[in-house]
Parts: sequence; structure tokens; C-alpha cells
Amino acid sequence: MMKVSFAAFYLIYAETLNWIVPDFHLDVCDFLEDYGTLGLLMMPRGHGKSTILDIYNAWKLFCNPEHLILHQGATDPDAYKVSRGTEQVLERHPLSNLFGIKKARGETQKWWVSGCTDVRHGSIHARGILSNVTGSRANEIQNDDVEVPSNIGTPEAREKLRYRLGEQSFILIPGGQRLFVGTPHTHDSLYTDIKKLGAKCLVLKMYEKEKRFESVSEAIVDFDPVYVFSGIGSQAKLLKEGINYKWIKQGNVYKIIFTESHYLIDVYGEALWPERFTPQVMEERRRECRTINEWDSQYQLHAKPIGDVRLDPDKMIPYDCEPVLRRANGRYIMLLGERQIVGITMRWDPSSGKLKSDISSVALVLHDDFGNKYWHRSVALTGEVVTHDPQGNIIGGQVWQLCDLIEEFNVPGITIETNGIGNFAPASLKGALKARRIRCGVNEVHNSGNKNKRILEAVEGPLMSGLLWVHTSVIDTPEEGENSSRQYKNMRMFNPAISDQADDDLDSLAGAITDSPERVGKIHRTNEVNERPNWRTDGGVAEATLDFND
Repeated sequence: MMKVSFAAFYLIYAETLNWIVPDFHLDVCDFLEDYGTLGLLMMPRGHGKSTILDIYNAWKLFCNPEHLILHQGATDPDAYKVSRGTEQVLERHPLSNLFGIKKARGETQKWWVSGCTDVRHGSIHARGILSNVTGSRANEIQNDDVEVPSNIGTPEAREKLRYRLGEQSFILIPGGQRLFVGTPHTHDSLYTDIKKLGAKCLVLKMYEKEKRFESVSEAIVDFDPVYVFSGIGSQAKLLKEGINYKWIKQGNVYKIIFTESHYLIDVYGEALWPERFTPQVMEERRRECRTINEWDSQYQLHAKPIGDVRLDPDKMIPYDCEPVLRRANGRYIMLLGERQIVGITMRWDPSSGKLKSDISSVALVLHDDFGNKYWHRSVALTGEVVTHDPQGNIIGGQVWQLCDLIEEFNVPGITIETNGIGNFAPASLKGALKARRIRCGVNEVHNSGNKNKRILEAVEGPLMSGLLWVHTSVIDTPEEGENSSRQYKNMRMFNPAISDQADDDLDSLAGAITDSPERVGKIHRTNEVNERPNWRTDGGVAEATLDFND
């Protein structure tokens, strides 16, 4: 069989159909021809990904009729589109006509080209990712947009998708290839996992250079600002230079000055395919995106869910100082930096006794008199709830770890959720506190209401109001193989519509926040309105010296 590069095969077909080929399509051709054993191709919507894949499959079969391709899409109908597209390319391509490489037999789901001697496995076998392909064999497995909202909406769905992908290792003929093509739809994207496996990657974003600003009237970027968008959804607008803004080059940076303040500004460089995706087209597409996450994932290829993040962890304010006890005027006060702490709450949500929980989560929250909440610690207790020595004395376990936290931060009281564990955990903790000679109140609570509603009511208000702070110890403890901490990941993935999800850390945080009463802080005591004359006598005025020594 005549050997020809994929780029040449593609250009011949494009010339036959009078296409104008953008330069990046040739980059994609070079990538597909030599992506090795594991490849990841990511392109924005509408940039010809499926068309190139149709031609690529036809080229592979043209070069080697014995090549077996298993093409998997999100559903069977999605996979069938590429099957029919590949068949059409073989029918119309001058080289396949010249050498007689055509579909010989079979249907859309599985068919063979002329020259294929395999009688069991099709040249093209097209199935959905959740369909049964046990017993199939292939030299190349393609996963085309297998990550979609319908199969990643719940933890179970994401696990099922990864299980199906794992089965492909038994289908692939030794020495074969696996190709992933698509756009991300979630923070926990499978494409992130593919990158970590060492895949050869080609990621082509709509705009390679980007910068985002919030609530600004001026902005500075280090690239030529070609596109400037304001807002998202129906309120989105492509701002016009000279009307909505002007820019000044200062050395190697560009200062953009807006005629009015905007709550959301995205500044981009040149587009990947400006001839097709004109400014007017992109303004319309931005208006069609319901959320900024949808825009980021489908056009800028960032691993984000296409819907709103109800509890966005990026809205928490990080800090890195520890509380300090000071003695003043004969009494102790607790300071966190320059803020006086007026309350400290701890909530323990044990995992023992629960059917669907694997984290025994503890949350420690500090409260100041301005209404701020400081998520100071989030700890997953490990091991047995309590361990004893041969004489029956408590010497370890989760309750012992909890005593360490209580002692370190001088916690006056702790609340324990007793759902599924009865009185076992509180009684064990009381025993450990007695053994350690630590004075701390133990309160038991049984929650029977909707957990998601409880989390939202407690966390969403302080988070959106800028009152929720987070210690760096909660941020800087990423899980193995993850880019962010378990707590951050759970917040981003939290979906109020799902009852079974990883939310133990959020549940303990919600409890710790609501365990402390809301206080009328200093911010509300600056003015006395309609103050009445105080006609009662007092004891006079006394001066006292404050002693801040430990």
C-alpha cells in the first residue's frame, strides 16, 4: 500500500472539498500521526475536531486495512457519527478510490474495509463508553468526548466512567494506542488524570493568552489586548477600544483604562481561528454560556464544571497565623494576629457506624467580634475510635488525637454528631479527656434534617459575604495525585441536588460555624442612635494599667 503522511492525506481531501485549512489543523495532523501509545487532544468547540478524526481514521485504514479501531463516544449515537463520517471519507477521498479501500461489509456499529482479514473485530467498531464491549480487540482505542455532564454528575457516575475506561486495557492489543479527545466538564476531569499518566498532549485553547479581573476600572496585562469581554451570559459584551476602554503600553505591559467599572473582565490575545470565530461570533457564544465555568471549560479548556460552583473555595480568604493567648487586666484574651477571638467551636463528625462515610472529620473554627469565621483546622482522624491498654485504660485512638487538638487550642467545648454511632463516641471522648486531665465540655447532637440544606445555610452566607477565612494548613494538604486539598475539591464538587457525595469536611465545618452565636460586633457599635440621657449615678472613673505579659 502507498504510504503517505496524514497531513498530505488531509490536505488532498480538503482540496477535493475546496476547504480553507487553518495552520493549526496541520499541527493536529502532525500530532495524530505520532502521538505514541497514549495521546490527549483538546480543542475548543467548533474547531473541526470530529472532522479531523473522521479523516484520521480513514487514513489509518488506507495505510493498513488490518488496523482495528474501537471508537467510543459518550453514547452509541455519538460514536456512530464518527463511524459514518469515516465511511464517507473513504468513499470520497481520491487516494482511497484509487487504491480501492472501501467499506466492504458490516453496519454503522461495526464494519470492515476491503483487505481486512479479521472476521470477528471490525475495522471500525463504534460504541458508547457505557456500552458493553467485552470481548472486543483493537489496535487503537479512541475516546471521543466521553466526559459529558450526564456521566460525571455524581461520584458514582464518575467512578463508573473510570471503571469503563480501565477495562480498555484488556481490549487493547499489546503495543496498541489509546487516544483521548474532548473538553473538560468538571474539576475532577479524567483528562487531568490522562496528563498525569504521561500522555503526549496537544491542547489548543480558543485564546492562548488570557487574564481575568473582577470589579475593576483599570487592568494591566503583559500581552496585546485583542479581545476584552465584560460579564457572562445574557449580560456579556465585547468591549470596543476607544469607546469602552483605551490602553497604554508601558514598557512590556499594557495598561487598560475602562470608561466605567465592570464586575467581570476577561482580556485575551489573538484567537486560534480568527477567520472563522470573529469577534461578533464570540460575543454571541459568550452570551450563550450560562456560567463563566462553562465558558472556561468549553473554550479555554480549563478543568471546571460547566455549571455554577455553589461553594467556591476560592472565595475564602487565606491566612497563616496561629492564635495566641494573652493575659490583660487579670483575664485571658485570645488574639489571631490583630483580631481578638471571642469564640472557638469544634465539631466532630465520626465516620464509624455510617454506611457511606470514610472520613472521621473534625473542624475547628475561630470567631471574632466582627462576625468573621476562621476555618483554622480540618482534620481527618484515623484508626480506631478508641484503644485501651491491657488494664482497660484509654491510651489512643481517634479520641486521643482529638484530645491533642483540644489541648493545643484550649477548646472549651466540642460538639459530636451522634448519627449512626449512638453514645459510643461521646462516652469514649469523655473518658479520654478524664485520662488526659483536660477540661472540655462535650455536647451531643443528632441531625435528622437535610444535610445539603444544612451545609448551604451555614457555609454559603459567610462565604459569599467575605466573612469566611481559611488557614493555610487546610489549603496546603493536597491529596495524593491531586492539585488541591480534599476540602477544596469537596467544596468545588458540592452539588445540593445530590444526596450521596463526599461532604464530611463540609458537614463538620457547617456544624462548627453554627455552634457559635452570631454577635453584634464592633462594626455596629460606632454610632449610638437616639441615645437617652443617663441620669443614674455611677461609681466614678478609675484608671488601670494593662499587663500583656504571658
